[in-house]
Amino acid sequence: MNEKELLLTLKSGNRQSFAILYKEYWNQVYNFSRLYLTTREAAEEVVQEVFVKVWESREFIREDDNFKGLLFIITRNLIFNQSRKNFNENFYKMTMLAAMEQSYDMEAEIDAKNLKEYIDQLIEELPPQRKLIFTLSRNEHLSHKEIAERLAISEKTVENQISAAIRFLRKNVQLLSIFLLFQ
Repeated sequence: MNEKELLLTLKSGNRQSFAILYKEYWNQVYNFSRLYLTTREAAEEVVQEVFVKVWESREFIREDDNFKGLLFIITRNLIFNQSRKNFNENFYKMTMLAAMEQSYDMEAEIDAKNLKEYIDQLIEELPPQRKLIFTLSRNEHLSHKEIAERLAISEKTVENQISAAIRFLRKNVQLLSIFLLFQ
């Protein structure tokens, strides 16, 4: 039987025709797969999947079509899908490893929490209007203009009060840093 006749009988579910086509083309599919896949097992798996797809879609195969071309397209798509799957799995594994490798530094977290509490305490020490202006700016994210309108003061006053608050906080945090260096 020639290839056209094999495809015609394959369409009707002839297992013998399928076996002949498999024996004829499995090596070509395997060799093509090995060009792109790193392991023999992966290439063998692709060969199996290609011929499973051929069997499952046998009714749609036209005997006048280029069967080698069909095998190439199926093989290419399976390799692409497998490569994309492996890429996603490898990316996930690398991300997880990187996250696990980063040491969880409880001491740094405690230091950061303590620093925030210290800064919050310093903000509480600001004069009432400066504290209000600074809080509106940093916590509510209002612009200088919005704060000025809300409090019926000039934008320049808002700017000066925020600058003074930042200077106060920076000075006290630097003093804390110097103190901690000498402990």
